[in-house]
Amino acid sequence: TTSSYPIAMIICRWQQGKIMMKPILFFALFFSSFSDAFTLSPSSSKHAITSTACAYKQSSGLLFAHHAKNDENDDTIMLPLHESSNSSNSSNNKAGRRRVLSSLAASVMSVVLSGVVPGIVGAEEGSVLLAPSSPVDVIATGDAKKLFNEGRALEMQGNIYAAQRIYTKVTKIVPRFIYGWSNLGNTQVVLGELTTAEESYTTAINLCNENLKEEAQFGVRRCDDLYLLLLNRGSLRMNNGMPKEALQDLEKADALRARPDAIILQNRARARELNGFYSGADRDYTTAISMTANEVNPFWLRSSIVKYQIGDKNGAMDLMKRVENRFPEAPEVRAAYACLLLGVKGDQEAAQRKFLEIPDRQRKNFSDESYLRSVISWPPAMIETLSVVTKAVGEGPSP
Repeated sequence: TTSSYPIAMIICRWQQGKIMMKPILFFALFFSSFSDAFTLSPSSSKHAITSTACAYKQSSGLLFAHHAKNDENDDTIMLPLHESSNSSNSSNNKAGRRRVLSSLAASVMSVVLSGVVPGIVGAEEGSVLLAPSSPVDVIATGDAKKLFNEGRALEMQGNIYAAQRIYTKVTKIVPRFIYGWSNLGNTQVVLGELTTAEESYTTAINLCNENLKEEAQFGVRRCDDLYLLLLNRGSLRMNNGMPKEALQDLEKADALRARPDAIILQNRARARELNGFYSGADRDYTTAISMTANEVNPFWLRSSIVKYQIGDKNGAMDLMKRVENRFPEAPEVRAAYACLLLGVKGDQEAAQRKFLEIPDRQRKNFSDESYLRSVISWPPAMIETLSVVTKAVGEGPSP
């Protein structure tokens, strides 16, 4: 017998100087400029993630819904996200990959898919859509199943390069296996190959849609997690210069989910921000916070910033105080709090003091308007207020 489920997702949180992993039903990494990178502590739980690194750089969500179509009795559901020391290419590529994961916007070398499978022009540009010569495979069998499980095991060991090679083989052997493509996309995201990962996710989505159009047969599993595939691709597209397409994916994911989902709401809020729909973003953030109100999360900072943009200054300050209490040393938090001290309280002296708490090297970024717009994607009201603070301390942009 077989069963399917998404691998447990993890939310990164900052706790006692380290990013810890909190297992929940879905897995999301919230990229922020809070810090360059933190090493996660391994947990003893069977649902734990192995020691890994979580790059907090962009203030947006990137979700990896990991799929495992495997035996019912196999309840190991891990998703390591670091390169293994066993990988022969690890040392040569570590620095470059870190830069890609930090910016999440770089153009990178992609895994060549041409020649992997016989494909035709996809339903969506850039996808690999396979000729419908046979039914779509929702569950791997035989040699493909063995390889797929081997790929999962390599991921659990942190050997992402090797796992990617295995998943590529799976797509050759069973080119119409949905989760061969989606798991290949996951490894490509971890290695910073965002464009190729988008193509892999798109192929998985196209196959899932095709499967859902097939006539249902008793006892034959169907693709039942299209919303997760869309959530993955939408989150990736946010970080790969496709904000409009990202929002479309996340709207579809929300509709398919058919009930409030905090992870979808957080990602859709971010996509709405990037598209300038601040009121809609505020509604999504507010709902997501109401569903996760027991603990301050990094996305609360984005919610505060959006509230300031739409004129809810008291709401922005209330949230910012809680964020600042939770992440007092984060440079972006200090910069944002400085803005609110000036824009809400009118206290320029306190705003300047707060801004100057940011270490010199990092503080320079917040005097760079291109950094504010393109890297951390602050809205206009915050950028305008911060410019007053930076000029007052003599660190404003050059005329």
